[in-house]
Amino acid sequence: MTDNRDGGRTLGRGHVHGHVQAGFEAVREVFAQVAARQPHPTGQQLAVHHRGERVVDLWAGPVEDGDSLTGVFSVSKGAAHLVVALLVQDGVLDLDRTVASYWPEFAEAGKGEITLRQLLAHQAGVVGVDDVFTIEELADDTLMAQRLAAQAPYWKPGTAFGYHGLVMAALTGEVVRRATGRTLQDWWEHRVRRPHAVDFYLGLPEELEPRYVPVDPGIPTPGAVVEEPPELVKIAFSYKYMPDLSVFPNFRRTRALGQGSAGGVASARGVAGAYAAVIGVLDDRPALLDAETVETFTRIHSEGIDAVGGVQSRFALGFTVFDDLYPCLGPDAFGHGGAAGAVAFASPRLDLSYAYIRTRFAIGESADQENRMLIEEVVRSVTGRSQDPDQGPQPHGG
Repeated sequence: MTDNRDGGRTLGRGHVHGHVQAGFEAVREVFAQVAARQPHPTGQQLAVHHRGERVVDLWAGPVEDGDSLTGVFSVSKGAAHLVVALLVQDGVLDLDRTVASYWPEFAEAGKGEITLRQLLAHQAGVVGVDDVFTIEELADDTLMAQRLAAQAPYWKPGTAFGYHGLVMAALTGEVVRRATGRTLQDWWEHRVRRPHAVDFYLGLPEELEPRYVPVDPGIPTPGAVVEEPPELVKIAFSYKYMPDLSVFPNFRRTRALGQGSAGGVASARGVAGAYAAVIGVLDDRPALLDAETVETFTRIHSEGIDAVGGVQSRFALGFTVFDDLYPCLGPDAFGHGGAAGAVAFASPRLDLSYAYIRTRFAIGESADQENRMLIEEVVRSVTGRSQDPDQGPQPHGG
């Protein structure tokens, strides 16, 4: 039996709408707890696909419904680098060719030997430009790529790694454009978003603007001391012009151009649907990525202290893996998080895709805690369902 109660359910502060399939009722309870623990109203969505079905579709908050769209920040990188993975799988791109072999101008300032693999692993050292990007430039991957081509790396490429937070998809996207004559955004639209009818946009059409919910920067903790960020963080995130990252997707220019590192717009339904398509648990189609490509792109390539943020970190190729933050997932879950507290991933082992989206910026580690609560309950529910052959379609594989 399916829990289809759309009238909403109140638990403390949390008012939850949507539905869950039988066996996932506990996920709804945890989602209500997460919504209730917010000190201020927060728009949240959670969507989960398992074995060919959307088994969780929930939302909470004063302005949210299941079709609402919002800025998903670096969750966008998952879309951007799914395109790159598809082109590698097709033999169009080669991870071990130099970036300059596709994009000759990139060879300037000592960057001629950087490979596409190093770029995807955040090892290139090209995290920004000395005279940092304006907000208008940040919205446009092509404009950024033109300036990044002349920039000297901030460390010797391949000897360290650091998060290329706002420029990664401008760099990889220019490789895609030079190799194929089409933008990364165009590939995403025609290879993934449109065929699978998912609400995950790298370039939001004007007619969908009424569905956009602006990102709320949140309310700082009273008396909290705001520390000056390290110099490379200022460069990587254009701190001079954008000290508050939360505003970035709220500019129409950002949404319209679909900047691939942090300019995507989506619902949780859309993001979870896209990851379901990646591993073949959506609309009875084959998985977008085969097992060999998934293994290649989800193998850890960079691990240690991030040269930009100075924190312990690790990266696969364009994607991140989550077993350090969420051990219950195991090593095969891959995807990307986003600055407001979003997390999205696919797990081939569990035949599972997951997307949690927030419209208010999380404070501190609260979003990690929220996702940990939700993911642990989702995995418990999925495990129970997988052990019951009478519940749901059989695994698709992939």
